[in-house]
Amino acid sequence: MEDIETVCFQLISYVGSAKSCYMEAIDAAENNNFDKVDELIKEGDELFNEAHTVHFGLIQREANKEEIPFRLLLLHAEDQLMATETIKLMAERLIKLYQEIKK
Repeated sequence: MEDIETVCFQLISYVGSAKSCYMEAIDAAENNNFDKVDELIKEGDELFNEAHTVHFGLIQREANKEEIPFRLLLLHAEDQLMATETIKLMAERLIKLYQEIKK
């Protein structure tokens, strides 16, 4: 089994990259580059799904009675996961607004 620090860094890496894609998608929408928006959202979603897979692995381990040690790093990874989900939702709404404005 992977140690908790490795899992945390995987989570942080995936969600950090996903968050960057979502933010870049907002910039692309602002610049009327909606083809790029679609690519970036898709890439961000793929990375975000990878993060969820890693996260689900932790949940499964705990469900199997494996003790998952609490670490500040785990708390940070969880926080980044939730923040990225919020950014994704906000990006989708902002992109829709930019599409309406550009019409």
